[in-house]
Amino acid sequence: MSNQRALPLHVPDEPVRLKAAWLAGARAGDGGANVGKIIDGEDGIAAWLWQRWRVLSLMGVTPKEFTEMVIGYRRELWLWLAGERTWNQAISGLLGRVERRCPIP
Repeated sequence: MSNQRALPLHVPDEPVRLKAAWLAGARAGDGGANVGKIIDGEDGIAAWLWQRWRVLSLMGVTPKEFTEMVIGYRRELWLWLAGERTWNQAISGLLGRVERRCPIP
């Protein structure tokens, strides 16, 4: 029996409009730096998800810690942006990553 608990998180609806803007931003300019901003920038994926998963703060996760979790998952998020992964695949995997790293209250 596992002592892991399920987090009260859900897979939010895919941000289709933002995805298009994020992808365009990633393809503009120098690429690598832009992808970083898309993941952890003020209007990036981590910030967007944090607004939907703020319950993590009640479990002791800070926005910075959450952003680090998302940064560590950037390859899969890039594959979603590029159309190689579905939203559900990408976010379900990220949910698992967050759950494994979330402190047990």
